[in-house]
Amino acid sequence: MSLGTSFGRSVGASARPVLDLRGVDKSFGPVQVLHGVDLTAYPGEVTALVGDNGAGKTTLVKGIGGVHTFDSGEYLFEGRPVRPRTPRDAAGLGIEVVHQDLALCENLDIVENMFLGRERSNGIALDEAAMEEAARRTLTGLSVRSVGSVRRRVSELSGGQRQTVAIARAVLWDSRVVVLDEPAAALGVAQTQQVLELVRRLADKGLAVVLISHNMNDVFAVSDRIVALYLGRTAAQVRTADVTHRQVVELITSGRTGDLGLPA
Repeated sequence: MSLGTSFGRSVGASARPVLDLRGVDKSFGPVQVLHGVDLTAYPGEVTALVGDNGAGKTTLVKGIGGVHTFDSGEYLFEGRPVRPRTPRDAAGLGIEVVHQDLALCENLDIVENMFLGRERSNGIALDEAAMEEAARRTLTGLSVRSVGSVRRRVSELSGGQRQTVAIARAVLWDSRVVVLDEPAAALGVAQTQQVLELVRRLADKGLAVVLISHNMNDVFAVSDRIVALYLGRTAAQVRTADVTHRQVVELITSGRTGDLGLPA
């Protein structure tokens, strides 16, 4: 399968979004970064978040993940208003963010990284057997077979394998929403293919996946919906099947394409 080929799409995704941002704003001092941004993410679907550098993608994701608190607007999770103020609050809801730097410790093995900060104990000692089994079960459930032993140190893994571990860690905790920030950045063709297949499997398991990517081929290969940001505003939310590469590029670069996008 080439990277230009669409992966199989989920059928019958829920009509209600699990994550629904309505008109959210965010300012830092006198600089307003987000202006009434809307974003919806549905279980069983991949929603691609696209936009040029400075469009507000990072600020939006940090707001979703509890790093920042939105100044105004509605943040609905499974239909109810929430206000996560820390990453722990967001994780408690079932929202996990895999940042571009992955936040993995190279001197630790896969199991230790997947449970870092959330270790399981058996009395006063760590329950190594339970953590190892859970890590192995999670990787197997995602059809991941490329990492070998779950006791391999992260320093021994390739870029694609590290990305796989970071994604598996995110879904280990009964997540409902997984946000992936440029998961295929700096990967080769074969590793990008593996990561995109994993992204699709997350959605097929019923998770709502928000994928940030600058690569339009990847976006069109794996996403069900596209949210395009332009200068801190939502230019459009569309189904991937309803737009072309050219239209999405125009939304990113000018906020409008034909009759679609921000007011002229």
